[in-house]
Amino acid sequence: MEILKQPMGEYQTNCYIVKIDGKEIIIDPGVGATQWVLANVTNPIAILNTHGHFDHVWSNQELKEKLHIPLYTPKGDVPLLTDSTFMPNLPASYPDIEVEGDVTLDLEGIEVKFHHFPGHCPGCSMIEIGDVMFSGDFLFHNSIGRYDFPYSSPSDMKKSLEKMKLMKEDKTLYPGHGGSTTLFNEQRNADYWLRML
Repeated sequence: MEILKQPMGEYQTNCYIVKIDGKEIIIDPGVGATQWVLANVTNPIAILNTHGHFDHVWSNQELKEKLHIPLYTPKGDVPLLTDSTFMPNLPASYPDIEVEGDVTLDLEGIEVKFHHFPGHCPGCSMIEIGDVMFSGDFLFHNSIGRYDFPYSSPSDMKKSLEKMKLMKEDKTLYPGHGGSTTLFNEQRNADYWLRML
């Protein structure tokens, strides 16, 4: 497996391309991601969103139409894909598959697991592929996602952190912003964040 990463837009939101078994999966195509993605894929099979905030989904629809591949979005955040209240120029996007809860998917022979961790937003998820997880805006290196936005929930964030602490297998985490970390490293930080909530 090869992972390509490119920070996009004003918020330097990480867009990822996962190359595996001769296929590519695109994760969180943000502002201005289209040309970079098109230059780096030859056999794309899906677009995945960790959550629905504009800086992670901006190029969803454009890529979906250019590449003729399905878009997977956590169900709780589907309304955010067409809600321009907080970002008036947001290009609306429409998922082919609404992913609900903790789900294991088979994408052309590639196992992809969505782990639902609401708090930052209703659909916030981490996406597991092989020995890595794309943590979106749930977990960062030594930090967690904000929980003071519209649609955020501090109580859900507490539950998600408690759930995350129970995960038994270490994984490399690729967040929505900044550099990589590991699940076990962020588990060590969880009690601190729980006290802060």
